[in-house]
Amino acid sequence: MSSLAIFSLLFIFLFHLSSAANTMYNIQTFGAKSNGKTDSSKAFLSAWAAACASTSPATIYVPRGSYLIRNAYFYGQTCKSKAITIRIDGTLLAPSDYNVIGNDGNWIKFEKVNGVSIYGGIFDGQGDGLWDCKTSDKNCPKGTTALAFYNSNNIIISGVTAQNSQMFHILVDGCKNVKLQGVKVSAPGNSPNTDGIHVQLSTEVSIMNCHIGTGDDCISIGPGNSNLWIEGIACGPGHGISIGSLGWKLQEPGVQNVTVKSVTFTGTENGVRVKTWARPSNGFVRGVRFQHIVMTDVQNPIIIDQNYCPNHESCPHQGSGVKISDITYQDIHGTSATEVGVKFDCSKVNPCSGITLENVNISYKNHPAEASCVNAGGRASGLEQPTSCL
Repeated sequence: MSSLAIFSLLFIFLFHLSSAANTMYNIQTFGAKSNGKTDSSKAFLSAWAAACASTSPATIYVPRGSYLIRNAYFYGQTCKSKAITIRIDGTLLAPSDYNVIGNDGNWIKFEKVNGVSIYGGIFDGQGDGLWDCKTSDKNCPKGTTALAFYNSNNIIISGVTAQNSQMFHILVDGCKNVKLQGVKVSAPGNSPNTDGIHVQLSTEVSIMNCHIGTGDDCISIGPGNSNLWIEGIACGPGHGISIGSLGWKLQEPGVQNVTVKSVTFTGTENGVRVKTWARPSNGFVRGVRFQHIVMTDVQNPIIIDQNYCPNHESCPHQGSGVKISDITYQDIHGTSATEVGVKFDCSKVNPCSGITLENVNISYKNHPAEASCVNAGGRASGLEQPTSCL
């Protein structure tokens, strides 16, 4: 037998071996309809059940088309498969009537799963009706998060588009080893509470090469996070990248070891922000690096706000107990939409310490922007704007 024939047989054998090792579940074979009108929730859950029961890696495939999903909760406690891939070529649609799921908390939820990867697809929350309700001061549901992962490990979310969620677009809560890459989040700049990606109580999370435009924070970092890596983000419109709000509870886990680098902010309310409630708390923020960032017409390019107390309720005349230390701002430049480019409004109870500013150059109307610092200590070098507080 010739070497070419042997090679061909080997290729065919390996191909079939690979195919046998990864079982494909097409949601249409479980009854899903791609007309955007028929509720396909049960079909998705049936496909998940089959993949979950597989003893080998499994793939759930969503072909082109629009699939209406009332809601879908995927639980992984009993899964035999430790590698489930969901490949989406279509669009998943939430009900257009916000009352249908407006009080459910989540639209699509994964809980206690391990080794789940989602590639591609559009998750459309169709939240504009709820936004209109909220802005008209009517009695409205709180709203749902579009895509949520709870208490899960080894997750990949790649090439996904999340748009027009009623509230948060993507939530990572209580998870370990999560990679979000090439994600696009899109909602109007005036849509309320539509954070792009929110992370809390999680570790080893990376968010890379994403384009996020929302009516709230592009990325928000809640309490209890460690070892976060955020890189290659285009943010705008939105409220910037925020650590916080923190310190609402007296007993609250802190935030540490966070890197935010190679980010562009365009027309956002904030750039890089740390925000804590003006309330007693044993929380903390430490070991944070903001590096290689470009601001374009940002209202508050660099800000620490430890006197957050909207409407002066639940926290008037109090100081934040959250201790902020070891925060570095390095190679940050661009334009501010206001006179103050750097604002550190730190706690009178726990002043900020170990703040480092290196090569931070922000201008306002072709002149160096101002700096405003209260209860903040650290060092600065290579800055154009006044930094008398450090």
